[in-house]
This record gives sequence, C-alpha cells and structure tokens, in this order.
Amino acid sequence: RQAPRRAGVKILARSSARTAVRSARAAIASKSADAADSVRAAASALDKAVKRGGIHKNAAARKKSRLAKRSAQKA
Repeated sequence: RQAPRRAGVKILARSSARTAVRSARAAIASKSADAADSVRAAASALDKAVKRGGIHKNAAARKKSRLAKRSAQKA
C-alpha cells in the first residue's frame, strides 16, 4: 500500500529537480541576471530529490557540479 504513494513522491521530486535544472541551464545560456538564483534553486531541488529518494546522491552532486561549472564559465 505504501509503494504507490512513495513512487508518486519520488516522481514528483525527480520531475521538479529536472525542471529546475532545465530552467537553470536556460538562464545560464541566456546570460540572464538571475542565473545564479536559478542555479541555487536547482541545487536545492536536487538536494530535496535526493532526500526523498528520487535520484542518487552522486547523480545530484554531479549535476550540481556541472551547473556550477557552466555558470562560472558564462559569468
């Protein structure tokens, strides 16, 4: 009985993390002023997805690292 509910939580966490990463990449590519904020929001969404079991912690760390690297290159 718990499995469907937990699966739903994981799917929501993973989806919100993906959306946040996508918007952060778009902000970095467009060199918008709020790129740093969107990168910070994406990192937070990834951490929450890890906490809820949506993605593996090393995968989240890798994505956060790559976003930060991209953000630093464009800045």
